Amino acid sequence: MGAEKGQMDLSTLLKPAAVKVLTNVTSKKRLFQDLSEIAHSAYGLDAIQTVDALQEREMLGPTGVGHGVALPHARLHGLKSVVGVFLRLERPLDFDAVDRLPVDLIFALFAPKDSGVEHLKALALVSRTLRNAETCAKLRANSDPAALHAVLTAANGGVQAA
Repeated sequence: MGAEKGQMDLSTLLKPAAVKVLTNVTSKKRLFQDLSEIAHSAYGLDAIQTVDALQEREMLGPTGVGHGVALPHARLHGLKSVVGVFLRLERPLDFDAVDRLPVDLIFALFAPKDSGVEHLKALALVSRTLRNAETCAKLRANSDPAALHAVLTAANGGVQAA
């Protein structure tokens, strides 16, 4: 049952303090500001650098992956490991997602500038977790950040049945 050495899981990426439910996000810009403020309070990241990095990455192409999920991500100077922030929005936000549906589940990842494969592994892990319809339904049914954190960290604790 123990994780393999070096195996990444969401409990190592996501502090409970970095999970929030937001009620009044009206734009992608406001969302990035909120993500940056949470990343600052949970991990000590520079809020201005974080907003800039998220906006820069988003200009390359929208990170709304469909089914109401967005995975914004950025690489930052001075970060030692990959960390995440999860938000559930009370009101879905237009995010230029691939399926044109608004998003209400946002998992932002922040990685060291030179993280290479760790960043990609973390992105793949989050993407796999949020592609699970059952996990997303549980996330949408909860408004308690502690419960949301528990759902996310339990989602990849074991091998999902096919």
